[in-house]
Amino acid sequence: MNQHLSRRRLIGGALASGLAIRTASAASPSILFREVTLVDGTGTPPRLADVLVTGDRIASITAPSPMPVIGARVIAGEGRILAPGFIDTHTHGDPLTDSYDGFLAMGVTTITLGVDGSGPRLEGDLDLRGWMRAADRAPLDLNVATLASHGTLRRAARIPDSVRRPDAAAMTRLEAQLDAELRAGAFGLSYGLEYVPGIYSETAELAALGRVVARHGGVAMSHMRSENDDEIEASIDELIASAGPARPHISHLKVVFGKGEARARALLDFLAARRRAGIDLTADAYPYNAGFTGIAILFPQWALPPTDYAAALATRRAELRDYLEKRMIRRGGPEKLLLGTGKHAGKTVAQASQEAGLAFPDFLIQLGPGGGSGAHFTMDQALQDVLLLDPMVAISTDGGPTQRHPRSTGTYARLIEDYVVKTRRLPVEEAVRKATSFPARILRLPDRGTIRPGAKADLILFDPEKVRARSTYLDPFARAQGFDLVMVGGRTALENGQRVSRSGRLLRATPRR
Repeated sequence: MNQHLSRRRLIGGALASGLAIRTASAASPSILFREVTLVDGTGTPPRLADVLVTGDRIASITAPSPMPVIGARVIAGEGRILAPGFIDTHTHGDPLTDSYDGFLAMGVTTITLGVDGSGPRLEGDLDLRGWMRAADRAPLDLNVATLASHGTLRRAARIPDSVRRPDAAAMTRLEAQLDAELRAGAFGLSYGLEYVPGIYSETAELAALGRVVARHGGVAMSHMRSENDDEIEASIDELIASAGPARPHISHLKVVFGKGEARARALLDFLAARRRAGIDLTADAYPYNAGFTGIAILFPQWALPPTDYAAALATRRAELRDYLEKRMIRRGGPEKLLLGTGKHAGKTVAQASQEAGLAFPDFLIQLGPGGGSGAHFTMDQALQDVLLLDPMVAISTDGGPTQRHPRSTGTYARLIEDYVVKTRRLPVEEAVRKATSFPARILRLPDRGTIRPGAKADLILFDPEKVRARSTYLDPFARAQGFDLVMVGGRTALENGQRVSRSGRLLRATPRR
């Protein structure tokens, strides 16, 4: 345990004495976490406590007591921290088909799908509600919150991808589809404005949808139009305008090409000024200096779908080659893009193009905009660390079970190992808050994210000193170590690295009356 969490401090902050726990409920299975270091998710200092779980909820929190407990399994704290399960505000994949054991292994108990303007759907069905009905019936590894997804909504409303200004009839269909998915329990809406079809949309369309989101009390999350150093502030203002009266949230906050702590502080000042103006603006970030996305991000808009790529190549190849060469060089060169899909996975563009006997622009042309995804090393770690530490920035993975990026298996372990234990840049209670109650506030999850009587029992038990993020860019699927027990909905989901149960469920936003 981190040495600044001394037993003296813990006992001094222990809960006021109450009635000793003697008998657990006979109606539901119970677990008593005895004499744990309680980090409850609110940001308050750690304290020693006994925590009783009955059924799927926290039954009681009392001062440590040696008195015997009847009818409950007892788990000794042994100096370990008991915290709420981590809530990931930005997740990829599909729990109906993918295993999220790697997420459980780093303490995640709730994920958020439908991000970046694209979400889970059943084959042949663009309506989120069909997927939600299937998820209601399926055993899930962990809890799942969903967002309606702008790009998928557009296609469900039969709006061609390249249409920039949908007509009134199309907008009526689009808004009705969004309203239906929000009524079904989606927690808000996501935009993916650097991807097709979101890249073609304009602010008026997005703002109309933002007004629908606001009526339901939802959040408007965005992969913004640009994350580049010279464009990010304008993109944030576009998000604010696009969200309208809804709460705007910046997905995976970063400054591509930016350098240094001063640049990060300037951006945080910009965000703080918007909050002072009355905008409930939040963000999330992950503790790595490379993103992961499709190589389409390198290509000009005129070479992206629905454009016929072969036709564009036949008539504008020299122009495309020049564009790709300049764009790749600006992003650090072909050594700074590590491919993560297809036969070139695990190789940089520089390595793969050399093996293919091609100059890198010609290699990219050969791959085409749909030719794969990879890790793009375009961020400055010093800058990103300042953003990550800000109290108004939640922790997210932006990862998925099949994604070749260490953030998918290491984000929260790295948060504890590097930022809490090694560098002590974050007290453990603040690190936990940024990964639990703060994301719960962003999503408006009323009964998760804190440990308190009556809250859902999504819990993790760990010793910070033993937490390890083992994954790397070349070994991205190595699971985290050190989270000894992960509980989802009152049932042990993972213990000592082994799967025990699948007790997750689909979460639904509470509809507004």
